[in-house]
Amino acid sequence: MLKIVALGGLGEIGLNMMVFEYGDTMFVVDAGLMFPEDYMLGVDYVIPDMTFLRQNAGKIAGVVLTHAHEDHIGALPYLLRSINCAVFGTPFTLGMVRHRLEEQDLLSQAHLHEIHPGERLRLGPFEMEFIRVGHSVVEGIGLAVETPEGRIIHTGDFKISHPRMLGMGTDIDAFARYGQQGVLALLSDSTNVEKEGFTISDRDIGDRLASIVADSGGRVIVALFASNILRIQQIVDAALACGRRLCINGKSIEVSVRLAKELGHIRIPPGVEVDIDEVRNFPDEEMVIVTTGSQGEPMSALARMAAGAHKQIKIRRGDTVVLSSKFIPGNEKAIASIINHLYRRGADVIYEKISEIHVSGHAFKEELRSMILLTRPRYFIPIHGEYRHLVLHGRLAREVGIAAERVLIAENGQTIVFEGGVGRVEEKVRTGRILIDGKGIGDVGRSVLKERRLLSEDGLVVVTMAFDEETGIVVYGPEIVSRGFVFEQDTGHLLQDAQCVVLEIVEEVDPATPDRVQEIRSRLQTALRQYFFFTIGRRPVILPFLLEV
Repeated sequence: MLKIVALGGLGEIGLNMMVFEYGDTMFVVDAGLMFPEDYMLGVDYVIPDMTFLRQNAGKIAGVVLTHAHEDHIGALPYLLRSINCAVFGTPFTLGMVRHRLEEQDLLSQAHLHEIHPGERLRLGPFEMEFIRVGHSVVEGIGLAVETPEGRIIHTGDFKISHPRMLGMGTDIDAFARYGQQGVLALLSDSTNVEKEGFTISDRDIGDRLASIVADSGGRVIVALFASNILRIQQIVDAALACGRRLCINGKSIEVSVRLAKELGHIRIPPGVEVDIDEVRNFPDEEMVIVTTGSQGEPMSALARMAAGAHKQIKIRRGDTVVLSSKFIPGNEKAIASIINHLYRRGADVIYEKISEIHVSGHAFKEELRSMILLTRPRYFIPIHGEYRHLVLHGRLAREVGIAAERVLIAENGQTIVFEGGVGRVEEKVRTGRILIDGKGIGDVGRSVLKERRLLSEDGLVVVTMAFDEETGIVVYGPEIVSRGFVFEQDTGHLLQDAQCVVLEIVEEVDPATPDRVQEIRSRLQTALRQYFFFTIGRRPVILPFLLEV
């Protein structure tokens, strides 16, 4: 019996992690994170619940990584903390993994193994071939997994890009070859199933960027995803064509460019690249700056430039700033704020809503249709997307001839079983989301988020009092302090009246009452909540500190 379980990535964008199991052997495809949603106040990022993997640690033969994006490798350090297994990935992917493991002091204990498209790997009863796929990062791969039940194709994140550039295009011949040999099930990326037609050619985007650089009279500052090596090379080529110098600024982009240079994915001739401290030595019309911050990240290089806080680069009239990336949902306000600040400082800003300067790394609808026709699977399983994406992708599969009963739509935790060539969706295993906040792993849950939301909406009121242990007389307070509730200097009477409410509660509770302090605390919280809501219409968090001395 072959089992496939997604611990993340089915029902959301991100958190991609899938487990293949046959007998006593498991292997994991990807270990990704997700950036926090709006309600996750203070949370840094989210990883899948890995309880199922820890319960089966002895069965895990390895982790296979499809590419170097955070939603596919970001949770790997947390997996390796509890399960010390082999990790397989292409050289660029492992280079990015090494950097993250080094940051968390885990590199010395990791077992990393390089793989390449066209190579084969055996893990117990599984034998797989790696297939090159085009995406927005170099060295992406899909998987053709031979199992005792049949062949499974996992596309990874892909698009069918034409023309092929830098060897990044999807190897459609390999997918077609497997289609002719027979495919039990196709697991295909669903992210852009709502987009009609085909993705724009990367060459078209490169031509547009080259035109922007050529037509700009001042500095050109391009912000993009650090992992988009092809786009960075296109910017390098545009700078060279205009006789400009190039500066690369931003921690993450410097890491990825250094790695891409070592692997031969980026070619920058000697003398073209200059250090950030040397930018001021060249005329504006001779500089192109590649940087981070296309998603409005508050501490990114672009955000600091827009705020006037960057030490070396000050935005000024004549600069052209290009945001060569998609606006990720949830980041729109932060990006808009940066764009407004850039305009205030005199820059001209070019972004996706006014010009085609970015192309998605995920296949559009017609490319997804082509993948199904190329592989001709018996069963179809949509992956990597929100639930509506999975449903729409399943509908597309039915349109091209896959029988409805052979389109298996599953959510995180549900087990897809193949037995005797027949597939079905069965029971769920434990899965979910673990929140990472600073160094804390999973110590922030629903109740803590609720408290943070309440604090953010109506603030906090702290009441401090001390009682004589023998007589029950108030010897200190009540002192009332608020944070995020009201301007105390303007509404001091509100807190003074609240002190009277507290004293009335104290007088009502007889000194002989058992657990008198606890009784006062309970009544005090109720009375203050009612008082503040009646007088000002707000519900602050009431935090009483009552002591007996």
